Amino acid sequence: MRRLCTLLSFMAALASFGAPPADAAERRKVIIDQDAFEAVNLQSILMLLQDPSVEVLGITTESGDGWAPEETAQTLRMLELVGRTDIPVAQGAIYPLVNTQARNKLREAAYSPMPYKGAWMESWPSYNTIKRRETHAPDVVPPLDEGMPSIKPDPRSAAQFMIDMTRKYPGQVTILALGPLTNIGLAQRLDDGFAGRVQELISEGGILLPPEIDRPADQFAMQAIYAPRMSINHFWDPEATRIVFTSPWRQLTLVTNDASRQNLADAGLLAQATKSGKPVARYVAKMSQPGYPLWDETAVAVWLDPSIATRQTRLAMDVDLMPGASYGALLTWAAGKGPHLGERDVRVVVGVDEARVRAKFVRAYRQIIVRRIIQAGA
Repeated sequence: MRRLCTLLSFMAALASFGAPPADAAERRKVIIDQDAFEAVNLQSILMLLQDPSVEVLGITTESGDGWAPEETAQTLRMLELVGRTDIPVAQGAIYPLVNTQARNKLREAAYSPMPYKGAWMESWPSYNTIKRRETHAPDVVPPLDEGMPSIKPDPRSAAQFMIDMTRKYPGQVTILALGPLTNIGLAQRLDDGFAGRVQELISEGGILLPPEIDRPADQFAMQAIYAPRMSINHFWDPEATRIVFTSPWRQLTLVTNDASRQNLADAGLLAQATKSGKPVARYVAKMSQPGYPLWDETAVAVWLDPSIATRQTRLAMDVDLMPGASYGALLTWAAGKGPHLGERDVRVVVGVDEARVRAKFVRAYRQIIVRRIIQAGA
């Protein structure tokens, strides 16, 4: 009997030795789809890379705030500098599905200039107070201040990467879509089953609450005041946005700019976050600028801890595709009360606990992430 017990104990120990750690098996799987331009758009990626409860399957890029080739290079270089070259990066769409810069110029000529239009900006106006990179052609990757990457992107397109990951882990993958929705729309059109395999799609953007038009406006508040339902994540590619709002997601969440536009990453917050001196902290300290709202960081925080959302509702949503001043603007109805043309009811977050978002931002850059690797045959 003693021999049998000893044998069973040995077999159990052997099985557990070769098994992956329990915490690794339970980590929440996520793909970060991001117009990863300048450090402000990379900070949210770092928050997720630093969270021990999260398994980042990959990062996908598309044009929006910047052009996708430059964003991809900057993302790869960031991963090198923080020691996370294990994360694949797949480049996605450089251009919107239908919309073009020329078309946007015609819209502006007819209906007034847009305060901000991302990679389509040809110069930075006098109201801008943030140091910006020089504008350039879509296929140009200018020398990066942090150095050029030595690693290469994943050979797959962003859309194919997302399709492959959701087939490998059906019902287990969240996609955090923090930029325009071109890659998401392409994935759904390439694979009709894509949306149904995603655990949750969380996107960011849009302004639904009335702006305070009687107060001085900085360059970020101007967009809310003059075109309150327009944000680059939607008007850059309205047709892709339409695909997303009419696809059969298990759960679709929109974290609006209402939740973040008053919560700035000021110099004090960045100093708190980066004083540890760890590689991620050094990267943020070198590359970040104070003054940006915590747009994407708020969406990340809401996913990591849903209780951070303090004000939310459900709305049927779509986007205006009619040529005119509102091309790309959000359309909303009471839940279930839309025109029934495929639009989905969306969980819409318009308010958060700003102090907890800031605390989560700071905590992310102070954590030490220990990655355990189980070698075959060990």
